[in-house]
Amino acid sequence: MPATASRSAVQASVSALRFGRVAVMGALAALIVFAGVWGSWGNAQHVLLTKGREQGTVRVTACADGTCSGPFTPSSAGARARARVRLAETVAVRRGGTYDVVLKPGGSDALRSGPAGILYAWVPLGGALLLASVVVAGGMRLTRVAWGLGLSGIGLLTAAFVAVQ
Repeated sequence: MPATASRSAVQASVSALRFGRVAVMGALAALIVFAGVWGSWGNAQHVLLTKGREQGTVRVTACADGTCSGPFTPSSAGARARARVRLAETVAVRRGGTYDVVLKPGGSDALRSGPAGILYAWVPLGGALLLASVVVAGGMRLTRVAWGLGLSGIGLLTAAFVAVQ
């Protein structure tokens, strides 16, 4: 009888450790995805929720120190022309090119709009999905869910890369 009792105690301990591992890794994966959404939302809110924001185009005339700038031509009601606005990221922005943008409120910072801007704003989420897939596969041993997360992250990053070109 004592051998059976110790065997069931060991099985209970193993089950508790497995549950603890899955719970901790699940919380970590959820935290990683939440951080990706949080990191993306700072720019995505301006690109997605454009009602009431100044929209228009920027013709890039200069690029230096990680920013490009140029004159802003408004295309939405209530927007005013500006001699110079800045594009904070120089990814796939070339001197002489014209880009659709949305201005951040209260400043002269612009974000690309349209499909390219939307996808680019969600790039941090794509990276978070890739990282969370590793945690889900290794820590939780849910390979199908991990593949889904990983392929979603790769799809988002690839679509953003293709769209901004």
